[in-house]
Amino acid sequence: MRRLVVISGKSKIVALVVITVFSLTSIHLAAKAHIASLQREQQQLEQSAFGTRQSAVSNQPSALSQISNSTSIAKNEKNISLSAKPSAPGESSSSPAPKRQIIISIADRQLAVIDHGQVLKTYPIAVGAHGTPSPDGDFVIINHAKDPVYRHGDTEVAPGKDNPLGTRWMGLSLKGYGIHGTNVQSSVGKAVSHGCFRMRKQDVEELYTLVQVGDTVMVRRERDAMIAKVFAAPTTTQPAVTLANASPGSDIQVPSSATTATVETTEQ
Repeated sequence: MRRLVVISGKSKIVALVVITVFSLTSIHLAAKAHIASLQREQQQLEQSAFGTRQSAVSNQPSALSQISNSTSIAKNEKNISLSAKPSAPGESSSSPAPKRQIIISIADRQLAVIDHGQVLKTYPIAVGAHGTPSPDGDFVIINHAKDPVYRHGDTEVAPGKDNPLGTRWMGLSLKGYGIHGTNVQSSVGKAVSHGCFRMRKQDVEELYTLVQVGDTVMVRRERDAMIAKVFAAPTTTQPAVTLANASPGSDIQVPSSATTATVETTEQ
């Protein structure tokens, strides 16, 4: 009877050991399975993230290509717009017609109008006196006026027979100097002015119709070969109105009338 009790006690111990081992094994297996599941999920996440990065990298050249293409298109459009720039109204592809030129010889006290290399007309002029010489050089007509108001210092003279500038004024690109009429017709042909170039009333009014703002004025103090050639040419007697009404294509231009202007000059 005592032996049976002992055997029975040992059986319980063995059973408890078996149950414990089984439980631990189950727990271990369950933990291992859970860890494996977590590892798989992590691998899937890593693969998904890697795939996204590869997709972004593979698409980058395309984006760069689009940017490059856009830049190229913008440059091409800019070039096209520049090359297709419309001409301004009245602008022509051909070179502008040559302007007329005035040549003045102080030594000869004469003025010539040149058009396309031909002398149109010559006129006698008054030039600067010894103490107030006329300037020499190359100038441009920068303004002109009919019946100008004369001003010198505090003196101002309205248009009329007493105006030292006469009825016309053509200002040069040297301040205070110009080509103009005079109220002393007998002074023309002499060296008596304060530097400007005086002309008779009829002559200055005719010259006013032959030239315009922008025409060049070449003034020479000494008589050289060019001056000798210009003023050796015979003076034409053809009236200015005939020149102004020349046939189309002759590039003859008549300046429009100017309003009365106040002119401050070296003349006194």
